[in-house]
Amino acid sequence: MKANSPMIEYFSETAAVYDKRNQPLSAIATTLHFLTGLILQQAPVQARVLCVGVGTGAEILSLAQANPGWSFVGVDPAKGMLEVCSKRLEQAGVLDRCELIHGYVQDLPQLASFDIVLSFLVAHFVAREDRSGFYQAMWQRLLNKGFFVSAEISYDLHAEAFPLMLKNWEAVQSLMGATPESLAKLAVALHKELTVISPEETEKLLRQCGIEIPVRFFQAFMVTGWYGVKSYKDG
Repeated sequence: MKANSPMIEYFSETAAVYDKRNQPLSAIATTLHFLTGLILQQAPVQARVLCVGVGTGAEILSLAQANPGWSFVGVDPAKGMLEVCSKRLEQAGVLDRCELIHGYVQDLPQLASFDIVLSFLVAHFVAREDRSGFYQAMWQRLLNKGFFVSAEISYDLHAEAFPLMLKNWEAVQSLMGATPESLAKLAVALHKELTVISPEETEKLLRQCGIEIPVRFFQAFMVTGWYGVKSYKDG
C-alpha cells in the first residue's frame, strides 16, 4: 500500500518546484477541482475532510476557500511536500483549519471520522496487489453519507488505442518539461514504474472495497476521476 522510498525521496526533493512544473496543466486541475466542488455541495457545512497524498495542498486550497466551515487533515509520506503545503496554506490564511501528518492513510486511526476522503494523482503509485487495500483504507475512514473522491492515471495499456493515447500523454509530459530521452522511455515508465490499471479494473476494485456505485465523473486523457457515497448499509 506504500509507495517505494525512491519515489518518496523524489517528491521531497522536487516539492519546491512541483507547482511551477505543473502550471502548464492548470486547466486540467481547475476542471477536476471544479467538478469535485459540485459533487461535494451536499456535504455538511462543518465537514471534516481527509486529503490522502496531500502534496502541496492544491485540493485543500480549492475546497477551503469555498467552504469556510470545513476542516482538513492532510497526510503525505514526503516531508518536502508537507513543508511546501504548510507554507501555502499559511499564506492563504487557512492553516488554522488544517492538520498535516507525515505518513500514510493506513497510519491514521481506523475509526470512521471524515465526511469527505479524497486522493488525487496518488493511486497509480500504489502497487497492484496493494491497490484494493489503499481504496479500502480511505473508504473505512468515511462516516455514513460521506464522499469518496479519487483521481488517478488510468488506462488499458494493452488497448488498440493506447499508441494514440501515448502520443497525447507525450504532449502532456512535454508541457511539464520532459526531455527527448524521458519521452522515449515514457511507455516503459507507464508499464513498469507506475501501476496504471484500466478504468474497468479500477471500478472492480472500488466495488470490492465497498463502494456499491462508483461513478466515473472525470477524464482528461489518462487522468480519470471517481466518486462514491457511503450509505448506512455499507457499514
